[in-house]
Amino acid sequence: MALPHQTIALLKSACRLVRELPADAVLLLTETNLDWDEVLRLLEGSRLFIAAQGGVLPDEVRSHPDMTVLDIDPGPTPTQERMSLALLEAVRTDKLPSGAHVVTLYNGIEIGADGPEHIDSLSVIHLGEHLERLTAKDLRKLDTQVPLETLRAVVDLATEIGSEGREGHPVGALLVVGDTRKVMEMSHPINFNPFRGYPPQERDVRDLKVREQIKDLAQLDGAIIIRRDGVAEAACMYIDALAEGITLSKGLGSRHWAAAAISRKTKAIAIAVSQSSGTVRLFQNGEVVLRIEPLARPMVWDKFRLEAQDANGTPVAPWSPAGAEHTGRDG
Repeated sequence: MALPHQTIALLKSACRLVRELPADAVLLLTETNLDWDEVLRLLEGSRLFIAAQGGVLPDEVRSHPDMTVLDIDPGPTPTQERMSLALLEAVRTDKLPSGAHVVTLYNGIEIGADGPEHIDSLSVIHLGEHLERLTAKDLRKLDTQVPLETLRAVVDLATEIGSEGREGHPVGALLVVGDTRKVMEMSHPINFNPFRGYPPQERDVRDLKVREQIKDLAQLDGAIIIRRDGVAEAACMYIDALAEGITLSKGLGSRHWAAAAISRKTKAIAIAVSQSSGTVRLFQNGEVVLRIEPLARPMVWDKFRLEAQDANGTPVAPWSPAGAEHTGRDG
């Protein structure tokens, strides 16, 4: 099956751009099966990622050592959204760094739904900027009284907690932003408040130093309450709101139920970080309005542990912190 002339020209241009920019990879979004030997020849050894409509790729493409297939389930979504999903999947699975430059080939002019369209467009994407715009665009859609600057800072904090964990261990968290007076009325402390007594400037989540300190506090039981101006008000708070009339996906734990409940009973935005996967979910009015997959999870070397020894040389079992969050370890 011969490649269309425009596809050949675009593949040659992509190969040239990979060398001259330089770029890290080529992403090919296709609605049809192609002459993949010819595609590889025209790209001349460029790293190739493929995101295709379901069922169009033969098994030999999936198993080919010079091609990486990105499995996404976009449904009937626009090309730009499928491109974003593919890039997010590549970063999430550590196939691309979050700051990579990618040359993308796709069908940008959709004529109709009668049949698959050929590749007709080329774009160069700076992945870090693309992911940043993607998150900001989604946040602007939220109907909330929380300023975008505050919401963005808290979401960035949540995604960092989800992707980095703490001291080599995955960490879950619950952050509640806005409508602070009512949120505090519907929660109670289960430990000392680590923010009490500090001036507002030392509790502002927009400050990178404060965010690093909050990452440590995220390991403690309970929710972190943040005002609409970005100042952290309290931590170690148990959410008392009842999850009445709320339906969540299977597998989501009590942390997510608490986030859904408090966002239903108040005007706050609740942000839950899954400990098991690092996925960040934003809740508004009891529903998930935005889901952000972690860009990476650190590799944890857990099989090999150094044995501590006492003064007599007797092995001592390694110490590890105990206790799960009240909102659930299952994420």
